[in-house]
Amino acid sequence: MEIESLVRKNILKLKPYTSARGDHMTGILLDANENSFGSVVKDEWNVGLNRYPDPFHNMLREELGAYLKVEKENLFIGVGSDEIIDLVVRIFCEPAVDNAITLEPTYGMYKVVCDVNEVSAISVPLDKSWQPDLEKIYKSITKNTKVIFICSPNNPTGNLIDSKLIFELAKNFNGVVLVDEAYIEFADKPSLINSIQDYPNLIVSRTFSKAWGLAGVRCGYCVASSQIVSLLYKIKMPYNLNKLTTQVILNALKNNLQKDKFVEAIKIERQFITNELKSNPKIKKVFPTESNYVLFECENPTEVYNKLIEKGIVIRDRSNQVKNCLRVSVGTREQNHKFINELRNVL
Repeated sequence: MEIESLVRKNILKLKPYTSARGDHMTGILLDANENSFGSVVKDEWNVGLNRYPDPFHNMLREELGAYLKVEKENLFIGVGSDEIIDLVVRIFCEPAVDNAITLEPTYGMYKVVCDVNEVSAISVPLDKSWQPDLEKIYKSITKNTKVIFICSPNNPTGNLIDSKLIFELAKNFNGVVLVDEAYIEFADKPSLINSIQDYPNLIVSRTFSKAWGLAGVRCGYCVASSQIVSLLYKIKMPYNLNKLTTQVILNALKNNLQKDKFVEAIKIERQFITNELKSNPKIKKVFPTESNYVLFECENPTEVYNKLIEKGIVIRDRSNQVKNCLRVSVGTREQNHKFINELRNVL
């Protein structure tokens, strides 16, 4: 597949902005109108806060690539996964002409990004097992369909999408398949990042927000062909990732065993919540999950949600996506006990 044939013509012709730090990171730097005297705040990490960061995230990509066992050229770093989603739509979808496919119910940001960029979002429902219905997807694809979004594990349902179905789509679709693996660390099956060599139109996005416990830092990344990565770096904002975020992620990579401990603890608590919900006769259904949240069905979900809010327990009302369903994120044992007890009282 020729990726260039899928890219908007103006993006191919675009001459990217050349930022000062893109050329030189060391020396007597008098080229970027920075404050050469220093910063007004203490630079505890000695990263040079008065200087612009590396626009190509070279050190971070090298360290992250070593951790993931992927080449640096196949890595793009973004401000959360949301920036990556937005950039992919802007690269491949012509406004008011092209469209993208979302598999509902799923993460709402895909449609929001499409709406912002004036790209039609075609909704195709998942089947009864929350898996892609390939027949319906193929029938929905038009000559202007450029992107298919797949969330795996899926939000809000929590299930992993069958990789065979993803690969079949990537093989037969003349466009880009973006697999959002924000919750993959909580699944029992591995990531698809090593499959990009076989499918040049496959993009796998991931994040430091969930398993790594760094939602407040806002850092995500994707693994894709070097050609797609080059396009992402071509159109992103020059200094999208600041030095403090970069340093936090570098420190996190050195402390990756703590991430593994978090994942195991969350899995234990996930099972605790699941068991407690299943033992409650007022809960109609608890959906299997490979994420860090549990979707469950009950009567009057919005009323239940509001009553829990009154008790200081904040979960998510997903009944607009999945009938009569609420979604609860996995908390600590103390938090989970309070949720289960208040939910029992409310019901």
